[in-house]
Amino acid sequence: MKALLSVAGVFILIAVAILLNASLYTVDVREQVIITQFSQIKGEPIKDPGLHFKLPFIQKINRFSNQVLEWDGPSAQMPTRDKLIIVVDNFARWRIKDPLTFFQQVTDVRTAHSRLDTLIGGAVRDVVASHDFIESIRSDKTRKPERDEALAAADSRIGTLPSIQVGREQLERLVLASAKESVARLGVELLDVRFKRLNYNPNVSQTIYQRMSSEREQIAERFRSEGDGEAAKILGNRDRDLKQIESEAYKKIQEIEGGADAKATEIYAKAYNQTPEAVQLFEFTKAMDTLKKTVTPDMTLVLTTDSDLLHYLKTAEPLKPGAKALDVLKGGGGTGINGLPSLLDLPAK
Repeated sequence: MKALLSVAGVFILIAVAILLNASLYTVDVREQVIITQFSQIKGEPIKDPGLHFKLPFIQKINRFSNQVLEWDGPSAQMPTRDKLIIVVDNFARWRIKDPLTFFQQVTDVRTAHSRLDTLIGGAVRDVVASHDFIESIRSDKTRKPERDEALAAADSRIGTLPSIQVGREQLERLVLASAKESVARLGVELLDVRFKRLNYNPNVSQTIYQRMSSEREQIAERFRSEGDGEAAKILGNRDRDLKQIESEAYKKIQEIEGGADAKATEIYAKAYNQTPEAVQLFEFTKAMDTLKKTVTPDMTLVLTTDSDLLHYLKTAEPLKPGAKALDVLKGGGGTGINGLPSLLDLPAK
């Protein structure tokens, strides 16, 4: 009998434990809970953290986060007011403000994301379509770009920014205000909406890149032509300076050579004009130098009767026995003109 009672007690304890486990539940500080019974909501949402009770087996716990959740919408193509098709990628932050309404409208977070894709995406499309593309890119109305004067001179569009009236930040606020009211019907509070990325339509991106490349190539070609012109100018100046330097150097050389020749002539004149014999000696040596430079062994020389060279040949007399040409030149012998030997009297080398 006691054994039966002890076994029954164990079963009772197990049943009580199962009953308590099915009746008790905890609510985390990051959660909010809705109790449903046969798919019908029972009572108000439970937001207080701690231990709570419910009817076992027939009531179900539906947990929802009360933290800030993220929404990363899909990229979508949409037109701007200036007829430019762009690809817009957005993200947002939201939280479940009214879990009761949220459960009635969308049931779970997955379905909520699908509804947010439609509501926020529609608001973004409306705002973007009512403004120019530049408004979605820039935010600072007073921004002044750094200008490269050389590039600006080549293309006036470089270094200038078109003016904006609204700006990207204001567009994001407009999207938030437009979508906030519609998502509130889902029991959701929309906290923030931002543009993550803006791109050109892939079909026109290549054309835009080619146009940009062509414009930059034109600018580069202009720089190259200006550089070639400047290089030609520098080379021209260099050649002019070289010719001027060479001309001045040649002039200086001529002046130096002329001065040297004048000085040499002056020295020769002083040396050979001291006596009549010196003058005759100078004339004689010059005549001999001329013969050496002009007469060759295979050459026939024809002279006129009044030629100075023939004069020396005509008046020449043979040297006396034992006399030398050097002695004659010193006045020691010979019967040449004024005591000088003739060319025929000079010993052969």
